[in-house]
Amino acid sequence: MHRVEDEIARLIKEIDYDEVTRLFEMLSGGKRLRAKLILKIASSSPQAPLLAAIVELIHAASLLHDDVIDESNLRRGIPSVNATDGSKTAVMLGDILYSKAFTELVSFDKDVARVIASSVTALSKGEMMDVKMADEFNSDEETYLDMLYLKTATLIEAASEASAILVGKDASSHALYGRNLGLSFQIIDDILDITADAATIGKPAMNDYVEGKCTLPYIYLYKLLDAGDKKRLISLHAQPLNEEDTTWIKMKMSEHKTIEKSFELAAKLSNEAMNAMKDDSELVSILQTMIKRSY
Repeated sequence: MHRVEDEIARLIKEIDYDEVTRLFEMLSGGKRLRAKLILKIASSSPQAPLLAAIVELIHAASLLHDDVIDESNLRRGIPSVNATDGSKTAVMLGDILYSKAFTELVSFDKDVARVIASSVTALSKGEMMDVKMADEFNSDEETYLDMLYLKTATLIEAASEASAILVGKDASSHALYGRNLGLSFQIIDDILDITADAATIGKPAMNDYVEGKCTLPYIYLYKLLDAGDKKRLISLHAQPLNEEDTTWIKMKMSEHKTIEKSFELAAKLSNEAMNAMKDDSELVSILQTMIKRSY
């Protein structure tokens, strides 16, 4: 991974603005999942570290914009840029990172560049859908999964597919792997938002529902509640939750096993991805680690 970090540092330095360097250094690098996939799939290509750096800049830019939209003060347990330096600065930093990433992307084969560029359009569309869906309670699983694919899974799918194209591997099977990895990863995130404590996930517990996000455990729960409880669940949507509210929601989820049902879907998607990559033990291992994570 040091090659990717070196490339990221080089790209940030080339922007030639100390304020960008300062702000970027404030960001938590996270798990670098997309970069790890690219290095693994396209290990034989000398272009792999640069492609990984480009994708990580795109991911960082999307998170900067996401935090502004959600008015989030924390990102991975540390203050967000919009919290420390304001939303205008966060938006402009995201724009600069996107622009730099696309500047570098033109040096790649057009098929590789097209896959990555198209994913950015998709994730932006997904973000817009997410904002719109937060306006009211959503009980439709398919609508939620469509948004989840666009907002979260497309860049992971693109990283896997573009890496395969770069080294002449089967693009469709790697795209399937990346798509399902991305969906599973986010479903586990949805679960952890409910089951993990604030110190572990770096944000307040059950924050998704407070922000208006009806994730799978809530969608499954709604379908299984009686009319009175459905009304109560909807009344709590996009509202601050007190201890009584969170206890009631968790009790009902436990009663109806909606966390387990959500995990079953994540496991199903993961198994499909593992079957697509059954001859690649490292890619299978990445999925197995992801599905078992607690943060």
